[in-house]
Amino acid sequence: MPISENQTEFAGKPVEDFDPDEGISDPTGIAYRLSVSYDEAEAGADLAGKLATFIDDPAAPQVQALVIGAWGEVASGESSAPIVQALAAARDRLISLRALFFGDIMGEESEISWINQSDVSPLFEAYPNLDQLTVRGGMGLSLGTPRHAMLRELVIQAGGLPRSVVHEVASAELPALEHLELWLGEENYGGDATVEDLATILAGERFPRLRYLGLKNSEIADDIAAVIALAPITRQLEVLDLAMGTLSDTGAKALLASPAIKRLRKLDIHHHFVTPDIVTALSTLNIEIDASDPTEPDEWGGETHRFIAVGA
Repeated sequence: MPISENQTEFAGKPVEDFDPDEGISDPTGIAYRLSVSYDEAEAGADLAGKLATFIDDPAAPQVQALVIGAWGEVASGESSAPIVQALAAARDRLISLRALFFGDIMGEESEISWINQSDVSPLFEAYPNLDQLTVRGGMGLSLGTPRHAMLRELVIQAGGLPRSVVHEVASAELPALEHLELWLGEENYGGDATVEDLATILAGERFPRLRYLGLKNSEIADDIAAVIALAPITRQLEVLDLAMGTLSDTGAKALLASPAIKRLRKLDIHHHFVTPDIVTALSTLNIEIDASDPTEPDEWGGETHRFIAVGA
Protein backbone atom coordinates (compact mmCIF):
# COMPACT_ATOMS: atom_id res chain seq x y z
CA MET A 1 0.00 0.00 0.00
CA PRO A 2 1.65 3.30 -1.06
CA ILE A 3 1.63 6.07 1.53
CA SER A 4 -0.16 8.29 -1.00
CA GLU A 5 -3.31 6.44 0.08
CA ASN A 6 -4.86 5.44 3.38
CA GLN A 7 -4.95 1.78 4.35
CA THR A 8 -7.75 -0.22 2.80
CA GLU A 9 -6.78 -3.44 4.59
CA PHE A 10 -5.05 -4.14 7.88
CA ALA A 11 -4.55 -7.34 9.86
CA GLY A 12 -6.54 -9.23 7.25
CA LYS A 13 -9.58 -7.00 7.65
CA PRO A 14 -11.02 -4.22 5.50
CA VAL A 15 -10.43 -0.74 6.89
CA GLU A 16 -13.45 1.53 7.31
CA ASP A 17 -13.64 5.02 8.77
CA PHE A 18 -15.44 5.12 12.10
CA ASP A 19 -18.68 7.09 11.96
CA PRO A 20 -19.71 8.22 15.46
CA ASP A 21 -23.34 8.37 14.34
CA GLU A 22 -23.34 4.75 13.19
CA GLY A 23 -21.11 3.34 15.89
CA ILE A 24 -19.28 0.00 15.78
CA SER A 25 -21.33 -2.42 13.67
CA ASP A 26 -18.76 -5.19 13.07
CA PRO A 27 -16.07 -5.21 15.79
CA THR A 28 -14.43 -8.47 14.67
CA GLY A 29 -14.66 -8.12 10.89
CA ILE A 30 -13.62 -4.50 10.34
CA ALA A 31 -10.47 -2.56 11.24
CA TYR A 32 -11.93 0.80 12.18
CA ARG A 33 -9.96 3.92 11.27
CA LEU A 34 -10.12 6.98 13.49
CA SER A 35 -8.76 10.24 12.15
CA VAL A 36 -9.39 13.96 12.04
CA SER A 37 -9.29 15.74 8.70
CA TYR A 38 -7.71 19.15 8.24
CA ASP A 39 -11.14 20.77 7.98
CA GLU A 40 -12.33 19.00 11.13
CA ALA A 41 -9.24 20.15 13.00
CA GLU A 42 -9.78 23.72 11.79
CA ALA A 43 -13.32 23.51 13.13
CA GLY A 44 -12.04 22.49 16.56
CA ALA A 45 -12.50 18.72 16.41
CA ASP A 46 -9.83 16.51 17.87
CA LEU A 47 -9.09 12.82 17.68
CA ALA A 48 -9.22 12.40 21.44
CA GLY A 49 -12.93 13.23 21.35
CA LYS A 50 -13.62 10.82 18.50
CA LEU A 51 -11.60 8.13 20.28
CA ALA A 52 -13.61 8.67 23.47
CA THR A 53 -16.83 8.07 21.53
CA PHE A 54 -15.35 4.92 20.01
CA ILE A 55 -14.23 3.59 23.38
CA ASP A 56 -17.64 4.22 24.93
CA ASP A 57 -19.40 2.18 22.23
CA PRO A 58 -20.88 -1.05 23.71
CA ALA A 59 -19.03 -3.09 21.07
CA ALA A 60 -15.59 -1.58 21.81
CA PRO A 61 -14.49 -4.54 23.99
CA GLN A 62 -14.84 -6.81 20.95
CA VAL A 63 -12.72 -4.71 18.56
CA GLN A 64 -9.70 -6.64 17.31
CA ALA A 65 -7.98 -4.21 14.91
CA LEU A 66 -7.69 -0.43 15.04
CA VAL A 67 -6.15 2.12 12.69
CA ILE A 68 -5.21 5.57 13.98
CA GLY A 69 -4.94 8.22 11.29
CA ALA A 70 -4.24 11.96 11.48
CA TRP A 71 -4.73 13.26 15.00
CA GLY A 72 -5.08 16.93 14.08
CA GLU A 73 -2.83 19.39 12.29
CA VAL A 74 -0.14 16.76 11.78
CA ALA A 75 1.60 18.78 9.05
CA SER A 76 2.06 21.58 11.60
CA GLY A 77 3.91 19.28 13.98
CA GLU A 78 1.14 18.29 16.37
CA SER A 79 2.42 15.44 18.53
CA SER A 80 0.84 12.01 18.85
CA ALA A 81 1.46 11.96 22.61
CA PRO A 82 -2.14 12.72 23.73
CA ILE A 83 -3.47 9.90 21.54
CA VAL A 84 -0.90 7.45 22.89
CA GLN A 85 -1.98 8.38 26.40
CA ALA A 86 -5.68 8.07 25.54
CA LEU A 87 -5.16 4.66 23.94
CA ALA A 88 -3.15 3.41 26.90
CA ALA A 89 -5.90 4.63 29.25
CA ALA A 90 -8.46 2.67 27.21
CA ARG A 91 -6.86 -0.69 27.97
CA ASP A 92 -9.79 -1.86 30.08
CA ARG A 93 -12.23 -1.19 27.21
CA LEU A 94 -10.22 -2.40 24.19
CA ILE A 95 -9.63 -5.77 25.77
CA SER A 96 -9.70 -7.72 22.48
CA LEU A 97 -7.28 -5.48 20.57
CA ARG A 98 -4.76 -7.57 18.64
CA ALA A 99 -3.59 -5.26 15.84
CA LEU A 100 -2.83 -1.53 15.86
CA PHE A 101 -1.70 0.75 13.04
CA PHE A 102 -0.60 4.02 14.60
CA GLY A 103 -0.13 6.79 12.04
CA ASP A 104 -2.05 5.91 8.87
CA ILE A 105 -1.27 9.36 7.50
CA MET A 106 -0.92 9.82 3.76
CA GLY A 107 1.28 12.34 2.00
CA GLU A 108 -1.66 14.62 1.30
CA GLU A 109 -2.13 15.01 5.07
CA SER A 110 1.55 15.21 6.00
CA GLU A 111 4.88 14.13 4.55
CA ILE A 112 6.05 11.03 6.36
CA SER A 113 9.10 12.80 7.79
CA TRP A 114 6.93 15.58 9.24
CA ILE A 115 4.78 13.22 11.29
CA ASN A 116 5.55 14.06 14.90
CA GLN A 117 5.42 10.80 16.79
CA SER A 118 6.17 10.42 20.49
CA ASP A 119 6.96 7.83 23.14
CA VAL A 120 4.72 4.89 22.22
CA SER A 121 6.11 2.59 24.92
CA PRO A 122 2.89 2.76 27.03
CA LEU A 123 1.13 0.79 24.28
CA PHE A 124 3.32 -2.27 24.85
CA GLU A 125 2.32 -2.47 28.50
CA ALA A 126 -1.33 -1.50 27.95
CA TYR A 127 -2.03 -4.23 25.40
CA PRO A 128 -0.32 -7.47 26.43
CA ASN A 129 -2.22 -9.48 23.79
CA LEU A 130 -1.16 -7.25 20.90
CA ASP A 131 -0.04 -9.38 17.97
CA GLN A 132 0.72 -6.73 15.36
CA LEU A 133 1.95 -3.12 15.66
CA THR A 134 2.70 -0.71 12.82
CA VAL A 135 3.94 2.83 13.47
CA ARG A 136 4.39 5.42 10.74
CA GLY A 137 6.70 8.38 11.32
CA GLY A 138 10.15 8.53 12.87
CA MET A 139 10.41 12.11 14.14
CA GLY A 140 10.14 12.17 17.92
CA LEU A 141 9.53 8.42 18.04
CA SER A 142 10.61 6.36 21.02
CA LEU A 143 9.81 2.76 21.88
CA GLY A 144 11.41 2.80 25.30
CA THR A 145 12.69 -0.68 26.12
CA PRO A 146 9.95 -2.84 24.59
CA ARG A 147 8.97 -5.98 26.46
CA HIS A 148 6.08 -7.96 25.07
CA ALA A 149 5.47 -11.69 25.17
CA MET A 150 2.93 -11.89 22.34
CA LEU A 151 3.95 -9.38 19.66
CA ARG A 152 4.51 -11.24 16.42
CA GLU A 153 4.88 -8.37 13.93
CA LEU A 154 6.54 -4.96 14.34
CA VAL A 155 6.66 -2.48 11.46
CA ILE A 156 8.11 1.04 11.66
CA GLN A 157 7.75 3.17 8.55
CA ALA A 158 9.85 6.32 8.24
CA GLY A 159 11.55 8.57 5.74
CA GLY A 160 14.40 8.67 8.23
CA LEU A 161 14.55 6.40 11.27
CA PRO A 162 16.84 7.66 14.07
CA ARG A 163 19.52 5.30 15.29
CA SER A 164 18.07 5.68 18.78
CA VAL A 165 14.95 3.81 17.63
CA VAL A 166 17.06 1.13 15.95
CA HIS A 167 18.89 0.66 19.26
CA GLU A 168 15.56 0.38 21.09
CA VAL A 169 14.44 -2.33 18.69
CA ALA A 170 17.77 -4.10 19.11
CA SER A 171 17.37 -4.11 22.90
CA ALA A 172 13.72 -5.21 22.84
CA GLU A 173 12.51 -8.37 24.52
CA LEU A 174 10.08 -9.72 21.94
CA PRO A 175 10.41 -13.50 22.08
CA ALA A 176 7.43 -14.15 19.76
CA LEU A 177 8.56 -11.75 17.02
CA GLU A 178 8.42 -13.31 13.55
CA HIS A 179 8.20 -10.22 11.33
CA LEU A 180 10.41 -7.13 11.76
CA GLU A 181 10.24 -4.33 9.20
CA LEU A 182 12.22 -1.11 9.54
CA TRP A 183 12.13 1.70 6.98
CA LEU A 184 15.54 3.21 7.66
CA GLY A 185 15.25 6.17 5.29
CA GLU A 186 17.91 8.76 4.64
CA GLU A 187 20.11 10.99 6.76
CA ASN A 188 18.55 14.22 5.49
CA TYR A 189 15.34 13.19 7.26
CA GLY A 190 16.88 11.78 10.42
CA GLY A 191 17.88 8.32 9.21
CA ASP A 192 21.33 8.21 10.78
CA ALA A 193 21.58 4.48 11.57
CA THR A 194 24.60 2.59 10.25
CA VAL A 195 25.20 -1.11 9.76
CA GLU A 196 26.99 -1.08 13.11
CA ASP A 197 23.73 -0.01 14.74
CA LEU A 198 22.07 -3.11 13.26
CA ALA A 199 24.70 -5.50 14.60
CA THR A 200 22.66 -6.83 17.54
CA ILE A 201 19.69 -7.59 15.29
CA LEU A 202 21.86 -9.24 12.65
CA ALA A 203 23.63 -11.42 15.22
CA GLY A 204 20.51 -13.60 15.26
CA GLU A 205 20.17 -14.14 19.01
CA ARG A 206 17.73 -11.38 19.95
CA PHE A 207 14.70 -12.68 18.00
CA PRO A 208 14.91 -16.47 17.71
CA ARG A 209 11.55 -16.82 15.90
CA LEU A 210 12.19 -14.14 13.29
CA ARG A 211 11.42 -15.34 9.77
CA TYR A 212 10.90 -12.04 7.92
CA LEU A 213 13.40 -9.19 8.13
CA GLY A 214 12.81 -5.98 6.23
CA LEU A 215 15.55 -3.34 6.24
CA LYS A 216 13.85 -1.18 3.67
CA ASN A 217 13.79 2.27 2.13
CA SER A 218 17.46 2.70 2.98
CA GLU A 219 20.17 4.82 1.42
CA ILE A 220 22.78 2.38 2.80
CA ALA A 221 21.23 -0.66 1.11
CA ASP A 222 24.56 -1.78 -0.37
CA ASP A 223 26.25 -1.67 3.04
CA ILE A 224 23.39 -3.64 4.56
CA ALA A 225 23.50 -6.24 1.79
CA ALA A 226 27.23 -6.76 2.26
CA VAL A 227 26.82 -7.38 5.98
CA ILE A 228 23.58 -9.35 5.93
CA ALA A 229 24.97 -11.73 3.30
CA LEU A 230 27.25 -13.10 6.03
CA ALA A 231 25.15 -12.37 9.11
CA PRO A 232 23.93 -15.19 11.39
CA ILE A 233 20.34 -13.89 11.27
CA THR A 234 20.08 -14.70 7.56
CA ARG A 235 20.34 -18.42 8.22
CA GLN A 236 17.00 -18.41 10.07
CA LEU A 237 15.08 -16.17 7.67
CA GLU A 238 12.50 -17.16 5.09
CA VAL A 239 12.10 -13.66 3.64
CA LEU A 240 14.71 -10.91 3.31
CA ASP A 241 13.28 -7.57 2.23
CA LEU A 242 15.71 -4.88 1.07
CA ALA A 243 13.15 -3.13 -1.11
CA MET A 244 12.60 0.59 -1.68
CA GLY A 245 16.25 1.48 -1.18
CA THR A 246 19.37 2.24 -3.17
CA LEU A 247 20.57 -1.31 -3.82
CA SER A 248 23.01 -1.46 -6.73
CA ASP A 249 25.15 -4.14 -8.34
CA THR A 250 27.60 -3.84 -5.44
CA GLY A 251 25.06 -5.04 -2.88
CA ALA A 252 23.38 -7.49 -5.24
CA LYS A 253 26.70 -9.24 -5.93
CA ALA A 254 27.25 -9.68 -2.20
CA LEU A 255 23.84 -11.33 -1.96
CA LEU A 256 24.63 -13.57 -4.93
CA ALA A 257 27.77 -14.84 -3.23
CA SER A 258 25.99 -15.73 0.01
CA PRO A 259 25.05 -19.38 0.68
CA ALA A 260 22.43 -18.21 3.19
CA ILE A 261 20.60 -16.15 0.57
CA LYS A 262 20.17 -19.27 -1.54
CA ARG A 263 18.20 -20.87 1.31
CA LEU A 264 15.63 -18.09 1.53
CA ARG A 265 12.09 -18.55 0.32
CA LYS A 266 11.95 -14.96 -1.00
CA LEU A 267 14.25 -12.01 -1.63
CA ASP A 268 12.57 -8.65 -2.24
CA ILE A 269 14.61 -5.81 -3.76
CA HIS A 270 11.89 -3.90 -5.63
CA HIS A 271 12.75 -0.26 -6.34
CA HIS A 272 16.41 -0.96 -7.00
CA PHE A 273 19.34 0.19 -9.12
CA VAL A 274 20.64 -3.26 -10.09
CA THR A 275 21.56 -3.79 -13.74
CA PRO A 276 19.59 -6.34 -15.82
CA ASP A 277 22.49 -8.83 -15.99
CA ILE A 278 22.75 -9.03 -12.21
CA VAL A 279 18.96 -9.27 -11.85
CA THR A 280 19.12 -12.23 -14.25
CA ALA A 281 21.84 -13.81 -12.13
CA LEU A 282 19.69 -13.39 -9.01
CA SER A 283 16.82 -15.13 -10.79
CA THR A 284 18.94 -18.30 -11.04
CA LEU A 285 19.05 -18.71 -7.25
CA ASN A 286 15.92 -20.89 -7.31
CA ILE A 287 14.09 -18.70 -4.81
CA GLU A 288 11.30 -16.17 -5.30
CA ILE A 289 12.73 -12.82 -6.35
CA ASP A 290 10.87 -9.51 -6.51
CA ALA A 291 13.07 -7.26 -8.61
CA SER A 292 10.26 -5.09 -9.92
CA ASP A 293 10.48 -1.32 -10.30
CA PRO A 294 14.05 -1.07 -11.65
CA THR A 295 15.06 2.56 -11.24
CA GLU A 296 17.60 4.77 -12.98
CA PRO A 297 19.78 7.07 -10.87
CA ASP A 298 19.70 10.81 -11.25
CA GLU A 299 22.66 12.67 -12.66
CA TRP A 300 23.55 16.16 -11.58
CA GLY A 301 26.68 18.09 -10.71
CA GLY A 302 28.70 15.49 -12.56
CA GLU A 303 27.71 12.81 -10.04
CA THR A 304 25.34 9.85 -9.91
CA HIS A 305 22.66 9.95 -7.23
CA ARG A 306 20.48 7.03 -6.15
CA PHE A 307 17.37 7.67 -4.07
CA ILE A 308 15.04 5.83 -1.73
CA ALA A 309 11.36 5.31 -2.53
CA VAL A 310 9.96 7.29 0.44
CA GLY A 311 11.91 10.24 1.81
CA ALA A 312 10.28 13.56 2.66
